[in-house]
Amino acid sequence: MIIYGVALLSACLVAGMLIGEGLGIVLGVEANVGGVGIAMLFLVLVCNSDRFSALTVGAAGDGVKFWSAMYIPIVVAMAARQNVAAAMDGGALALSAGVAAVAVSFALVPVLSRIGADKDAGADGRETTP
Repeated sequence: MIIYGVALLSACLVAGMLIGEGLGIVLGVEANVGGVGIAMLFLVLVCNSDRFSALTVGAAGDGVKFWSAMYIPIVVAMAARQNVAAAMDGGALALSAGVAAVAVSFALVPVLSRIGADKDAGADGRETTP
C-alpha cells in the first residue's frame, strides 16, 4: 500500500508549493519561497497526527513511513546541490562561506555529542554503577 504514501506525499507537496508560490507573490519575489520545506513540515505533521492514524497503521502505514523517510533526504540533497551551484556562480566569497560553515559544523559535532550525553555515563561513555 505504498500508494497511500505517494498520495499523502503528493497532497503535502501540492499544498506546500501553493503556499510557497503565494508567499513569493506576497513578498514580491519571483520564486517559490519555502514551498518544499512547508510540504515537508506538512508531511511530518500529518504522519504524527491522530486524525490520520488510520493511514499510519498496517500496510498503508508502511507506505506512508517509507515515503516520509525518503522525502527528507531527497529534499536535503536537492537543496544542497542548488546551494553548491549557487556558490560556484557566486564567486570566492560565497564558496568560502560555505566551506567555513561546513568546517564549523564538523568542529561542533564533539561539543554537541557531549551536551547530549547521558549524565550517568562516565568519561569513556560507559554506564557507571553506584
